[in-house]
Amino acid sequence: MNYIKQYLDEVKNIVDSTHQRSIQQIIESMIELRQKGGRLFLLGIGGSAANCSHAVNDFRKICGIECYTPTDNVSELTARTNDIGWESVFVDWLRGSKLTSSDGVFVLSVGGGSSEKNISVNLVRALDYAKEIGAKVFGIVGRDGGYTAKVADACVIIPSVNPETITPHTESFQSIILHLIVSHPSIKVSEMKWESVK
Repeated sequence: MNYIKQYLDEVKNIVDSTHQRSIQQIIESMIELRQKGGRLFLLGIGGSAANCSHAVNDFRKICGIECYTPTDNVSELTARTNDIGWESVFVDWLRGSKLTSSDGVFVLSVGGGSSEKNISVNLVRALDYAKEIGAKVFGIVGRDGGYTAKVADACVIIPSVNPETITPHTESFQSIILHLIVSHPSIKVSEMKWESVK
């Protein structure tokens, strides 16, 4: 029972410590991206990749934003990984998607990527390409935000309250914040099913 209480207390601390202005910046940027007819590309690995897939559904269905993630197409992802390598798989996918300056790249990651530590270098390369093209960069990341936080136009860093639970809290709060964003009255264009039932 002590671990349960500790974990839930940590959740409360994260809620109280999360930077709300950063969330608002992402919402405003998503509205602007939609108005320009830009597309949104979500990048993530592991549990964050699953959150990307969920977010694609919500941004498309609830917010009316054209949205994609490379991890939804396992055939292309594994072919690119096999043929060109894991480190360049996302950047080459963005090139194949014809990323433009009207588009956005949204990273979900526990650490945000780091070339120096050789962690999630595929995210770093994709972000370098996005900045080179002039696409907007967004993130929901943990720890210190890594490379994503350094280059993002708007980024939410999930506060680290316990070094033993950084990953579960970050991946959980990616989902919480994404749901906050897509359900915000200023961005949603379609009601969700249960909210529309009278």
